Formats: sequence, C-alpha cells, structure tokens
Amino acid sequence: MKRILAVAGVVTVAALASTLVVAQSKPQLGFFITSANPGKGADFGGLEGADKYCQTLAAAAGAGSRTWRAYLSTSAANGKPGVNAKDRIGSGPWFNAKGVKVADNVADLHSDNNKLSKENSITEKGEVVNGRGDTPNMHDLMTGSQLDGTAFPEGQALTCNNWTSSNEGAAQVGHHDRQGGGQNPTSWNSAHASKGCSLEVLKSTGGDGRIYCFAAK
Repeated sequence: MKRILAVAGVVTVAALASTLVVAQSKPQLGFFITSANPGKGADFGGLEGADKYCQTLAAAAGAGSRTWRAYLSTSAANGKPGVNAKDRIGSGPWFNAKGVKVADNVADLHSDNNKLSKENSITEKGEVVNGRGDTPNMHDLMTGSQLDGTAFPEGQALTCNNWTSSNEGAAQVGHHDRQGGGQNPTSWNSAHASKGCSLEVLKSTGGDGRIYCFAAK
C-alpha cells in the first residue's frame, strides 16, 4: 500500500510540475478584439477613452499590468496633426488570448505575413467574433486608418470626429475575418468606411462597434 501511495504521489507531483511549466511558458496577452462596445458606438471619449477601455478589459483578463492602446488613428484638427494607429501600439511581438503570435512587430503586422484571421483575432476572453456568414455579422472593426496604419490625409474625416461622435460622420473599418466587400475586402484594418457612427448603424452594416487593442509595453 505504501508503495502504491508513493507512486501516486510522484505522479501527482509530476503532473503539477508539468501544469506549472505550461502555465509559465504561455506568452502574455498582447492583442485582442474588444468583447463588446461600451454602449455609445464610435464615441469612446477620444483616444484617451478608447485606451482606458482597452486597459479595463485587459485588466479583467489578467493583463492589466501592461500598457494598452486602442488601434485607432485620428484626423488632423484644431491645428493638431493626425495620429497614426501604428505609432501607438508599441513594437511587438503580440500574442492573443490563446498564446498564438499574430505579429512580430509593426512592419509584420501591416504585411501579408501577419497571422490575423477570424480564428486568431479573438477577444480578451478568448472568444471568436462572428464574421461574414454568421448571424449577426460583426466583422467590421473600427480603426480610422489606412492600410499601412496611418491616419487619412486632412479633409478625409473617417474617425467619427476623432472617436467622440455617436451620430454624425463615418469611420474606416477593417474586416477581422479578412473577407467581405469594400475597397479592400481582405484588409483587417482598412476595408471600407462605415455608414455612420451610432451603434445601431454600425450593427446594421456588419459591425458591432468593436476595436482592436494592443499592449504597447
């Protein structure tokens, strides 16, 4: 009996050690799609409010010790230049909630080499977001950005008044599932413009008012 207990003890310790190694080796969360919209469509209270929302969701997922940024560009306004989404998100690499590396760095993220897809572009909870063909379709992700992650030229207002409008305006969106319509249907960050900024309009045209969040540090 003692021999059986001893063997069982060794097996238990080995199993616990194996579990600990797996837990320690899993990369830290660094990228996700927001699991919901705060409730006001494209109005996040500007970049600061969008960043805070990313930070809050990341904290709930156990990654609040990192500095989080929303992947959003802004338009030039009131004498201030536009802000490029790609300049806000750190240097990478970035891993999703399941430990999958989606990109090594900013250049990789904006190249055909990235691993962004419906299966990999998941929420902070590790959930897959509905795409084209699902009901409802939620594949439009707001970015306000061009294909290279930069802001649009002055005069092209595609940021819903720099993320403060839930009514007038439009937002450039990407397709997280890399398919659909628009000028660049397979683009994750710059497929086409939305028809409005309210949550209702965003939902009616294939979105859900969601954004991408990246760990900048």
